[in-house]
Amino acid sequence: MRGAWHVGRRAAVTVTITALVPLWAGAGGIAAGYSAFPAAHRFAASGVNWSGTGWASAGGNNVSDVANVIGAKGAAASVLDGKGVGITLIDTGVASVPGLPSSHIVNGPDLSFDSQASNLRYLDTFGHGTHLAGIMVGNDSTVGLRGIAPGAKLTSVKVGGSGGAVDVSQVIAALQWAVVHRNDDPSYPTKVIALAYGTDAAAVRETDPLMFAVENAFWNNITVVVAGGNAASSLGRLNNPASDPYVVKVGSANTQGTVSQADDTLSTFTSISPTTQLDVVAPGESIVSLRVEGGAIDVAFPAARVGSTLFRGSGSSQATAVVAGAAALLYQKAPNTSAAVMREWLRRSATPMTGANASRAVGELNIAAALAQGAPTNLVGNGGLGSSSGVGSLEASRGDSHVTNTSSTLAGATDLYGSFSTSTYAADVQKGTAWSGGVWMGHRVAGDGWTGSSWASKTWSSGAWSSRDWSGQSWYDPGWSTHTWSGRYWSGGAWSGRYWSGSIWEAHDFANATWASADWK
Repeated sequence: MRGAWHVGRRAAVTVTITALVPLWAGAGGIAAGYSAFPAAHRFAASGVNWSGTGWASAGGNNVSDVANVIGAKGAAASVLDGKGVGITLIDTGVASVPGLPSSHIVNGPDLSFDSQASNLRYLDTFGHGTHLAGIMVGNDSTVGLRGIAPGAKLTSVKVGGSGGAVDVSQVIAALQWAVVHRNDDPSYPTKVIALAYGTDAAAVRETDPLMFAVENAFWNNITVVVAGGNAASSLGRLNNPASDPYVVKVGSANTQGTVSQADDTLSTFTSISPTTQLDVVAPGESIVSLRVEGGAIDVAFPAARVGSTLFRGSGSSQATAVVAGAAALLYQKAPNTSAAVMREWLRRSATPMTGANASRAVGELNIAAALAQGAPTNLVGNGGLGSSSGVGSLEASRGDSHVTNTSSTLAGATDLYGSFSTSTYAADVQKGTAWSGGVWMGHRVAGDGWTGSSWASKTWSSGAWSSRDWSGQSWYDPGWSTHTWSGRYWSGGAWSGRYWSGSIWEAHDFANATWASADWK
């Protein structure tokens, strides 16, 4: 019953893949700030003052501070930790670092360019995904980190390579994989997808294949939490797919360094639209979470380090991780809540904002208020919005975002394997055949078997890459001046270069024993 929803009801559908781009860099682009990258792919940091310096934690807002702001430490919320809830993070992978208990991290397939390099496969050599994972499920007192929902289980589906490069088609495939495998672990079914990624495309929702992918997750009762972007008002809209009416659209809040939400305002960088409100904003400035030692952003922004294991970052990415963790808490409280009701629950319990552009967001995340109100019961329909058909242009979904190397650019109706038909994709999703085991749209890209704890021992074969070794190419996106991942600032520096290099780590050896295996058993 796609096209209409009611409380507690859903339609059984599936999702597929096309081409997409990341949202976590902000005013600049991904860091290639180490000598191995060509000079044209590097960026420089510009000075930016961190907000929230009044926290008792000093050096930025730790996740405990954030939990206080959103009411996740009150009496009603304190008994919740996300147990029994699965979160799928579609990002740059997750590194096995102190602060992430292996029992709460699962590796899904590596759909990134790094998948062809055995020393990079599954690993977050960039640093963004690990930072977000720490915000959601980190739990280690020795590190000094407790995530918003440390009892939840996080499945990492890596799409961004060592330099962050990713095509929209890879993200679409990841979204569909999450839908197909949402019940692999019946004790922790996937209820939430965290997607801090998007393009600057002015997409037509009724046909856009990326919006079709997130809507398919919604119709399969998964709450898709998407970063709105970091373009302030310059783009004039939210990123794609954040502008889709079925996702939870997230922006960043400046807490002013206080626990009270009364003085909170929208972060000056968070994307706003004159026609589409952000559903909820959450603390997203100078958030202290886990560091990937030797990762791209770690090397590029050493001033962001907090001790030896933590790192500061700001952006709608970080806010997205906070909201995804909070949704896990609410799902633990009310596990039978539909995705439609969850979105409204977050919206209706949000604290109205003040200050400039306050009307561009429904309000700020407030878990205490959500628990006090309970899940809404008067949801009646979707206003006749219907669903995307998914048959529109893959190229239009990319906007200005294209990954390229010295000889090739992914553009048009083309994915990593050649011609990509969105009409075939949409039809296969509807039939439930877009993914068949580890085969995506007829191409072998992952293993067929779920081990019960990880997909890390299953990977793409080199033959899946159309007879070319993409891992040896320097992939980057030269058009990252108008779109970003949702982590805008690192260590007080704004990304000034938005070049996403997919180069292998020539300056850092990740093939040693510490990084050789990502199969967390």
